[in-house]
Amino acid sequence: MYTLKDTATHTQEIKKSRFLAICGPVGNADEARDFIARHSDPTATHNCWAFRIGQTYRFNDDGEPSGTAGKPILQAIDGQSLDHVAALVVRWFGGTLLGSGGLIRAYGGTAAVCLRAAEKTEVIATVSGTVGCAFSDLSLIKARLAGMGVTITGETFTGTGANLCLQIPKHACEAVAAAILDLSRGRAALVLED
Repeated sequence: MYTLKDTATHTQEIKKSRFLAICGPVGNADEARDFIARHSDPTATHNCWAFRIGQTYRFNDDGEPSGTAGKPILQAIDGQSLDHVAALVVRWFGGTLLGSGGLIRAYGGTAAVCLRAAEKTEVIATVSGTVGCAFSDLSLIKARLAGMGVTITGETFTGTGANLCLQIPKHACEAVAAAILDLSRGRAALVLED
């Protein structure tokens, strides 16, 4: 699965109606709703949208005939194996009716072109964990973790060292735990959250 690196846009005109797609990465459903609210245009005729976050997805036709806008946008997201993505397609009506098939092609197509052009990054399943280590081991452990694809999401200092909050690629948990034990000579251990 992939997600977008940053927000992307694409504009096209179809039979005098202007369509603007705005697509971006989101972490959860609340972020997706915020993204849609932030980029919706109240002067537009329709603000149709969809988002996918794992097994959670939503879409909205915003006044277009049922199934002609939101669902095709979601299909554009799914068709490119994207996750943690919100897509909004804004339409300014140009006076010519497109019909159901035309709307499906216009909304889904505008979203698909925008998503195809956007820079993507692979979604890697991660596990949260913590490790407490002494000051003498801290810099070495941090350097090794960075080289293993681990993200340090928090760091709190104690009287003798630091506690690190980590996001670890799921496939690397055992290797990370072994590296921490080895680097600290058994003084520090990885604790994974359930």
